[in-house]
Amino acid sequence: MGRRQQDLVRCEWVQGTFDEYVAYHDDEWGVPIHDDIQWFEFLVLEGVKAGLSWSTVLKKRENYRKALDGFDPAKVARHDKGKIARLLKDEGIIRNRLKVEGTVRNARAFPAVQEEFGTFDNHAWAFVDGTPVQNRWRTMGEVPAQTALAETISKDLKKRDFTFVGPTICYALMQATGIVNDHTTDSYRYKQIASLRGR
Repeated sequence: MGRRQQDLVRCEWVQGTFDEYVAYHDDEWGVPIHDDIQWFEFLVLEGVKAGLSWSTVLKKRENYRKALDGFDPAKVARHDKGKIARLLKDEGIIRNRLKVEGTVRNARAFPAVQEEFGTFDNHAWAFVDGTPVQNRWRTMGEVPAQTALAETISKDLKKRDFTFVGPTICYALMQATGIVNDHTTDSYRYKQIASLRGR
């Protein structure tokens, strides 16, 4: 069991949930990422989460990985109407037409950002000058649903023809990818995440 032991203090949102959820909190949430495939993956997952719980999306993550060619935006961008129709019949993912079509649209918008900034990662981290925002929330009740920075990122992505990138979704994306450290200060992961660098 190791560090998955019950006596470890974690953020309130993960208490008493399934093993994959605990592993996500312990190993991924808030860890700075720098790989464009990972960026696209989280962009997809946070987008399809709209109106749903993260646990629902997390349980379908591997199905999404298979359905979306390993979250390769270049491959997803080539999905035509036939592929979209097949995805809408795939019970392993969230079969919402707007979300499926939005995923393809975002994949098609992705290369322009890479061309302009070298990588999507470069662009994302530029919003915080390469340094993760370190918050000091004591309880999850203090954690905002969105911030002014999330609003800025949302406006930027919308301008670049991305969809499902409202400020609330963008803030969740920032939390997941390490742009912001929103582990509560009592969580054993808070100091570990705070020690990690951005760019």
